[in-house]
Amino acid sequence: MRVGVIGCGGRMGRAVLREIIAAPDLELVGGVERPDHPDIGRDLGLLVGETACGLVVRDDLSDLLARAHVLIEFSTPEASLDHARACATRARPLVIGTTGFSAEQDRELSQLAERFPLLLAPNMSLGVNLLLALTEQVARALGPDFDIEILEMHHRSKVDAPSGTALALGRAAATGRGVRLEDAAVRVRDGLTGPRVRGTIGFATLRGGDVVGDHAVIFAGEGERVVLQHLASDRRIYARGALAAARWLSSRPPGRYGMRDVLGL
Repeated sequence: MRVGVIGCGGRMGRAVLREIIAAPDLELVGGVERPDHPDIGRDLGLLVGETACGLVVRDDLSDLLARAHVLIEFSTPEASLDHARACATRARPLVIGTTGFSAEQDRELSQLAERFPLLLAPNMSLGVNLLLALTEQVARALGPDFDIEILEMHHRSKVDAPSGTALALGRAAATGRGVRLEDAAVRVRDGLTGPRVRGTIGFATLRGGDVVGDHAVIFAGEGERVVLQHLASDRRIYARGALAAARWLSSRPPGRYGMRDVLGL
């Protein structure tokens, strides 16, 4: 299966490149970056500390669309949306691991997915997707007598907050409660906020160091707490998940999918 990588110069893009190069059933056919990226023109193998592979970082998606069976993307919401539009015109399967989409952007992605296979996942690790399923189940079982707080920490360079995974956990909790996250979420607390409103879902964000990604969902009741937690110590878990998603998506019909579909959850 021929795979192309969009955003190949970023943290996740490089991790995906390494995993594709090491996979015996996959062929790397190219990688693209924005036109002003410092890695434009560099060999993709050398970019990730491997031997030269004869492919260089380019800034033109059209050639990659023609050569790849499936594309994997980790970039920015605006760029991902542009690339999804391009993939829709060629019916080319696209795996997106980008986070931070607005509600409007998310709706457009769903509309575009009617024309091509699209898999969008805020987090591609097996453990996190199990955590999402457990969060929904526990929220449904415990009910509103337990307050829900979601805590996440990432490296100092992460630009969006809360993380896409934290928001996905919030949506899972809201689904379990039978409410809309938009109606229940409390994303900022500062000053005299008053007592906690029953039924809300709170978020707390930490940034620092080189933390790959820590997430915890806290169900706080009277006299007890239930804590569901996932700690990521190696970015390769996301890259491996992205490749599993690409393998699965390559033979699917048009539609919007997630990692829970890949894992059969």
